[in-house]
Amino acid sequence: MAVYRFWNFKLRNDRKISHHLKQFYELDVSYKSVHNWIKKYIGIMNNYVNTIQPDIGDVWHTDEMMVNVHGSWEYLWNVMDEGTRFQLASVVSKERKIRDARMVFQRAKQNCGGRKPKYIVTDGLGSYKRAIKKEFHTNTHETNHLYNVGLQHHPNNNHVERLHGTIRQREKVMRALKTEETPIIEGHRLFYNFIKPHEALDGKTPSEEAGITIEGNNKWLTLMKTAMWYQKKKEVGN
Repeated sequence: MAVYRFWNFKLRNDRKISHHLKQFYELDVSYKSVHNWIKKYIGIMNNYVNTIQPDIGDVWHTDEMMVNVHGSWEYLWNVMDEGTRFQLASVVSKERKIRDARMVFQRAKQNCGGRKPKYIVTDGLGSYKRAIKKEFHTNTHETNHLYNVGLQHHPNNNHVERLHGTIRQREKVMRALKTEETPIIEGHRLFYNFIKPHEALDGKTPSEEAGITIEGNNKWLTLMKTAMWYQKKKEVGN
């Protein structure tokens, strides 16, 4: 009955969700159960949406930000399509080495059907250059690397910096991420792409701008039901 109610909290702390369910719905659900729900259903929804190839553009923006992971400062890497604002990938790592940059590019390619952009915009971090060469190398040099950009110059990384702002707001509410493998990162990507309207997109979500429409007023519920239907169909097929 209340399996999906916590989505309206925009992925708050699981203890707060447990308290809310007890106070307003008289449901005695432990915070561990809430955490398991979040982990389970985010996984199911991500497995579904990652099978849908978004209609994205040819310019990707990549940047990293520092996040608190259980008292230790680590790096959250994000890749975003410029035209649709669609967030292609998020990865947490302890370091900013070439292998860490490659990891987020690998995830981004996987989440858009192996597509490669014409341009990747980054700051001046040296790891990006080698990682892009490894992950997007072609004989015809189809992918160009625009690096050492800031906020005021063109091209710039303003789009992904705004994304970092929304992530920072969520991190402050939670105070810190519990682990590198927290479901909250992927849950926020779902929220950012499929649920949250963007002023820069005239009130549309990035998924709508990328040709993916989630019907209904409660997009969380629609997305979850569709993802569960997809998983059951896949299980029957196997």
